[in-house]
Amino acid sequence: MPQYLVAIHHPYNYVPSLEEAAMREDIHALNREMIAAGVRIFAGGLSPAANATALRSQPDGGVLVTDGPYLETKEHIGGFWILECADKDQAVAWGRKAVIACRAPVEVREFLFRPVPKEAN
Repeated sequence: MPQYLVAIHHPYNYVPSLEEAAMREDIHALNREMIAAGVRIFAGGLSPAANATALRSQPDGGVLVTDGPYLETKEHIGGFWILECADKDQAVAWGRKAVIACRAPVEVREFLFRPVPKEAN
């Protein structure tokens, strides 16, 4: 069965500690509903993008490590679910519920599975 990322987008300056109790309960209720339906594989919230560490490969083969998000955007992923759904329509239906519970934009994307190389077996 395909798996989908349901990602919640927050503005760059989002402060999780300011979330209302009602919103937190709506998110918990959605998690309970997903678990009961047997679709939730994993769920997690992320710390603010300002806490990120970005790593970039360099032409000399090294890696540059810097503080802050990799991309400078107005929105970042603030949390996500990994769901196992029959199809994208079902995943989008869960995404609709996430928009309401989280009071934030949501993106739904299917995971691409690639076979493990034979030498890794």
